[in-house]
Amino acid sequence: MKKHFLSICLAVCSLSLAAVSDVQAQQVPYMKNNVVLKLDPSASNPRNSEGSFVTLKDGKILFVYSHYTSGNGGDHDPAHLASRISADGGKTWTQQDARVLDNEGGMNVMSVSLLRLKNGEIALFYLRKNTVQDCIPYVRFSKDEAKTWSEPVKCISDKEGYFVLNNDRVIQLKSGRLLMAVALHKNTKTQFSGKGHLYSYYSDDNGRTWRSSSEAEAPSEIVTQEPGVVELKNGDVMMFIRATSGKQFVSYSKDKGATWSYAKPYNLKSPLSPASIERIPSTGDLFAIWNNNDGSDPKIKDKRTPLTVAISKDDGKTWQKVKNIEIDPDGWYCYMGIHFNKKNVLLSYCAGSQKAKSYLNVTDVALLSLTDIYK
Repeated sequence: MKKHFLSICLAVCSLSLAAVSDVQAQQVPYMKNNVVLKLDPSASNPRNSEGSFVTLKDGKILFVYSHYTSGNGGDHDPAHLASRISADGGKTWTQQDARVLDNEGGMNVMSVSLLRLKNGEIALFYLRKNTVQDCIPYVRFSKDEAKTWSEPVKCISDKEGYFVLNNDRVIQLKSGRLLMAVALHKNTKTQFSGKGHLYSYYSDDNGRTWRSSSEAEAPSEIVTQEPGVVELKNGDVMMFIRATSGKQFVSYSKDKGATWSYAKPYNLKSPLSPASIERIPSTGDLFAIWNNNDGSDPKIKDKRTPLTVAISKDDGKTWQKVKNIEIDPDGWYCYMGIHFNKKNVLLSYCAGSQKAKSYLNVTDVALLSLTDIYK
């Protein structure tokens, strides 16, 4: 009888913990954000999207993003990489683009990740997209604070195919290893394969050569896409994964990205839309930004709204300080870049309209106070 009672107690406790760990979409407070830069499209520039930040040694902040030049702003339309600069911590930005990298792909170059390496260099990662069957991440390096860039290094050479590396997703582990997570889509010439096969690629020589992990397996009935990685305090790495089923999925690595556990549902409820998670340097906590939409509101079911931020003090087991920063039911918020600067965080994200069908064509840069997020 005592054993039976104990089993019931344990089961109830487990259910309670599971309920607490899931971030609920209801009754989340709104935190007004401060949009400091809006990159609207034009006739000759139909889309601006998927950016990343880096702080230069003189204190200026560089923002690089995908600048589309023709078409209607589709993922395969022509684009080059462009930049803006802030000299006051992100409060104001230059008003004209500077071209960072010409379109060297058959379709475009897009989806930027900027990373300050431990050796002092700046790494610029991007996708070179040639066809719907040939899309590969490349990296260039700068030793003069983004004034000039090295010749490109191909990050994936052991396989061919259409690999997706989201913007602002490459990290450097405490060991010095560079790590990225990618999804391989096995497309045909006429059909895009929604389900991505998940891998990580890693470099132990500051990005000059790269090796592949084994595949991170996931349930066959779940569509997995657009993975990212974050290092945990114990040295493990968590891969967070855009997925069907109403939640993000996660996989874990205990060997710095060489092998991965079987992917499972995570505690961030969302539509089929990417999340981003990074560690806050000043506090050591994790910071998440995603669409906290569990589908319970029929008006926004499966839509990429609202846009929500949260803090985790236990390496992602639970989340607190949950706040919506964009709540327009017509909004379409995704493909976030995160950059911590002193007591603030800069966020870039697509901020289009569903009615206007400008979903990914507009990018906003917002400046938020970490103090306000922690309130």
